[in-house]
Amino acid sequence: MASGTLLGFTVRVRAEAELDAIRAIMMIEVTGKSTTEVTRRLRGLPELKHLHSTNGKWDLVAEIQAASLGDFDRVLREVRETDGILNSETSLLLSSV
Repeated sequence: MASGTLLGFTVRVRAEAELDAIRAIMMIEVTGKSTTEVTRRLRGLPELKHLHSTNGKWDLVAEIQAASLGDFDRVLREVRETDGILNSETSLLLSSV
């Protein structure tokens, strides 16, 4: 609105509306003390819907959603080529049970 009353809005869709999306979980191992820089770079990828820090072997867990296998492949490549990432393991999410 021109008066500035409306500041914004959000659209939420049901999970069923995204059935065609490629979804995955990626566990990421970061070298040394580069977690802050790696996190900053990964946040720039719109397909990474959520990024979590964790403990154990993996330093980060990323939730990925891509429109196609081609987009998914590109995202995997971009993440793996990020300076500071030592290793990763990705699992596609096939169905909810």
